[in-house]
Amino acid sequence: MKKSIFDLLSRKGEKPLSMLTAYDYHTACTIDEAGIDMILVGDSLGNVMLGYDNTLAVTVDDMIHHGKAVCRGARNTFVVVDMPFMSYQTSVHDAVANAGRIMKETNCQAIKLEGGAEYADRIKAIVQAGIPVVAHIGLTPQSVNTLGGFKVQGKTVEAAQKLLADAKAVSEAGAFAITLECVPAALAQKVTEMVPALTIGIGAGNGCDGQVLVYQDMLGYTDGFTPKFVKKYANLHEVMLHAFKQYKEDCEQRTFPEKCHTFTISDEVLEKLY
Repeated sequence: MKKSIFDLLSRKGEKPLSMLTAYDYHTACTIDEAGIDMILVGDSLGNVMLGYDNTLAVTVDDMIHHGKAVCRGARNTFVVVDMPFMSYQTSVHDAVANAGRIMKETNCQAIKLEGGAEYADRIKAIVQAGIPVVAHIGLTPQSVNTLGGFKVQGKTVEAAQKLLADAKAVSEAGAFAITLECVPAALAQKVTEMVPALTIGIGAGNGCDGQVLVYQDMLGYTDGFTPKFVKKYANLHEVMLHAFKQYKEDCEQRTFPEKCHTFTISDEVLEKLY
């Protein structure tokens, strides 16, 4: 049975939640089969699926396209779809309209947006429209140019106090969960204890109510940069690279396809051809 917000909220302070990103039907099916609690169709698809340098070029149409596929594959897993850059920053009206479109066209269970107190009015309006919201504070990739790069957030007194204020504001606005990205573990623990919303950490220690990772990172899809907070559970890059190279060699040496991979025709038929 499909997980609900109430199922997730009942886990706060109890059994931690698991969350992974997904951007396609088959990955969603496998994550669902594994029993993962939540899937995030993240705007990180801009980096890992579309080849952009950052998430800023991702559109609402991109999110809907990938969100539809994921929701078709997730029978039991709770699906959250990101609101991309400039889909909610411009006004409350735009935020509600785009959130509604994403939910209506993908059949997801919630949307996620980045930002703290400055977007509390958007969160409140979206929730009032009947759409569950996951907030996202700390390192917010859509604001990478303002933040000056991908850096740990909340390390000074002022920054830490701002993060606490943001967590309180988005929770009071109605967000049922808050993603905490690249936040010191002790500060994330403080947020977790302070708000009734679920906290989902990514680079925020194990004191959060749940964890999220980009699935390509945790599966070792590439041999490039890996963030400190990622644990690699596999090295699929090496497996895939070896398979592709072996296939190339087999093609060139005509060792594939073998007889077992081919179809036959009778000599009698061949003899009648002209």
